[in-house]
Amino acid sequence: MISLRRMFTAAGAVGLALAMTGCIQSDTTENVVYNDPSADPGIELPDSPRVVALGWSDGEIALSLGVKPVAIYDWMSFGEQNKGVGPWITDEFGDDSPEIISAASTGDFNYQQIQELNPDLILNVRSTSDSAITDSLSAIAPVVTAPAGTPDYAVNWTVQTELIANALGKSDEGTSLIEDTQSVQQTIRDNNPDFDGKTFVWGVKFGDAYGAYLPGDARFDTFAELGFAEFPPVAALQSQGFFASVPVEQVSALDSQVAVFTTISKPLAELQGDTLLNTLPVIVDGRAILLAEDDPIVQAMAAGTPVSLKFALEGIEPQLVQAVSRVN
Repeated sequence: MISLRRMFTAAGAVGLALAMTGCIQSDTTENVVYNDPSADPGIELPDSPRVVALGWSDGEIALSLGVKPVAIYDWMSFGEQNKGVGPWITDEFGDDSPEIISAASTGDFNYQQIQELNPDLILNVRSTSDSAITDSLSAIAPVVTAPAGTPDYAVNWTVQTELIANALGKSDEGTSLIEDTQSVQQTIRDNNPDFDGKTFVWGVKFGDAYGAYLPGDARFDTFAELGFAEFPPVAALQSQGFFASVPVEQVSALDSQVAVFTTISKPLAELQGDTLLNTLPVIVDGRAILLAEDDPIVQAMAAGTPVSLKFALEGIEPQLVQAVSRVN
């Protein structure tokens, strides 16, 4: 059986139950809950704030802004050797190392552990939208969360960066990070006008079925910024946040003009040898890019931060150019 952590790492499985282990309650503590990137967060921090990063990739964004979290919830299991962040940014920690909060299969938070870290600020932006969790965290320290109404784990990478940068008092640096990545996107788009309007799918094989990412996840949104369009049959599927399951009988919904395929908890060989997928013209015609689950491009796209997206885009551009060249 696929662990829920690995499912979310590759397929963005939503609705993880974040149980309140060791929950800290307070009737008197009233900390700021900040979730509006256009507003003043009203958070006063010391010069070297103690930041605990709980949301998906929140710690990596803080690090890219020059703030080293004292603890990181390691959603993608980068491990202590990578200090809980992608290898493309590990060196920014220098000689420092955060406490790694291991990603349990249920995604539990240990509130006692978080309180003992004595945080000045808690980042829980790309996470589940659960007011009970926010209430428990805000009893410990000010909390940064996704805007109200955001589906679980589906905050856009630019909004996530803005929220974290503003809360850290680094809005200018956050803007620069976003603009640097958008500049890479725009350069790729300008250099490849044939991308415009081509339908695109980022699909996965897991268990006995398939899936595809939807708007709201960097694995779709980033390619939309390059000019690619959502494939209508995928848009018509029943969604779970930013991910849609694709039953075997509807596998043709993945047959867009251009596609990227990877796996969840399966070797690349199972994707390459999938007899059903291999009947799709997008694969038959060489318009699909097949990547292993542990390919750095896949990991970087899953991380979905300004730095990781730049890394992934620069790596995948030549393959995209080749795939688009084969579209009739």
